[in-house]
Amino acid sequence: MKLNDTQLSQVDAQIKRLVKTDSYYGKKYRELGITDVTSQEAFEELPFSSKDDLRNAYPLGIQAVPDEEVVRIHSSSGTTGKPVIIPYTAKDVDDWAIMFARCYETAGVTKKDRVHITPGYGLWTAGIGFQAGAEKLGAMVIPMGPGNTDKQLQMMIDLESTVLTATSSYALLLAEEIDKRGLKDKIHLKKGVFGSERWSEKKRKYIKEKLGIELYDIYGLTEIYGPGIGISCDAQNGMHYWDDYVYIEIIDPKTGKTLPDGEEGEIVITTLVKEGAPLIRFRTHDISRIIPGECPCGRKHPRLDIIKGRSDDMFKVHGVNMFPSQVEELLALVDGVPSEYTINIAHDEPANKDIMLVTVEAEGRVDFEQTGRQIRDLFKSRIGVTPKITVVPVGTLPRSEKKTQRVIDHREQ
Repeated sequence: MKLNDTQLSQVDAQIKRLVKTDSYYGKKYRELGITDVTSQEAFEELPFSSKDDLRNAYPLGIQAVPDEEVVRIHSSSGTTGKPVIIPYTAKDVDDWAIMFARCYETAGVTKKDRVHITPGYGLWTAGIGFQAGAEKLGAMVIPMGPGNTDKQLQMMIDLESTVLTATSSYALLLAEEIDKRGLKDKIHLKKGVFGSERWSEKKRKYIKEKLGIELYDIYGLTEIYGPGIGISCDAQNGMHYWDDYVYIEIIDPKTGKTLPDGEEGEIVITTLVKEGAPLIRFRTHDISRIIPGECPCGRKHPRLDIIKGRSDDMFKVHGVNMFPSQVEELLALVDGVPSEYTINIAHDEPANKDIMLVTVEAEGRVDFEQTGRQIRDLFKSRIGVTPKITVVPVGTLPRSEKKTQRVIDHREQ
């Protein structure tokens, strides 16, 4: 999908504004002799921006406006190296709320709904984004934040929450608790708006069934406003994204070449009107594709397919490249095995070989030993490695209030 005339002029304005500043990207573009963008070809020759840039610019090197125009900062978790800090102007905050309100509207949420917010608040963009969007829409906000499941369920029942917002991992925990406590007839949930992590079809079906709700995938990342730049609709055929605020292209993650619509690759995002920290051609590492054609729902905004994973999620064992999505597709073939699993990888020094231990949950009605053999054989035939398999009862593996860490590589510790 190429830039339209309006988007091209917006990118050109962003470049011209940046080169007048002493920000990290202002200096970078001046050094490269970049002063404007006048065509699609010129745009695709612009350098990519990356999370490494943002860490190198820590703490506020990417800020492109004076301090007095910054009203808020948000930050990534910073689990690997320096955190990323993103400054927002008042317009940025309002633009984000407008996009988020659109997401709710796309999911069929109205002013009559009561939106139960479980994502975290603070430096993380999630909780406050979900809240600002609901307030912009005019819905009632129940700003719970994560944790304290007993309190969550009490408020959900007493306040008759109709919309649940969460990571899929925490939605699973709540669904399991509601099922275990026999509370399904006491809750009033109709819709779930979930984001922050990719989730398997098995997990999706389980949550939908146990909570009796319609599910919507919301997309976003800290560096680009936060969640709310796109969401799935009732057609459940990809996520509409707001192309009057962001321009999205798909690239080959190895060559960096832009791919045509319909081909799968890495999502690269350009902010068209962001003031505090505009980003041009930001590599997200998320893997998806732009879905060609119009959506059956009739909306004109373009669509991204559901996120398939991340290009940096790949891990290698015995020389074989693997992604969590492959593991989830494999487990979906096994009867009695739901969505939860963990992978631990270590190196056995005396034997000079990698050891891969996969722990999966299984329902009590199946034979654990036989299930383990089936999973091991599927790994061997479909992926080309033979891990050690441990099968445990459903509910054994830890549940997370944020993203669930699936792969723990002890070789890097």
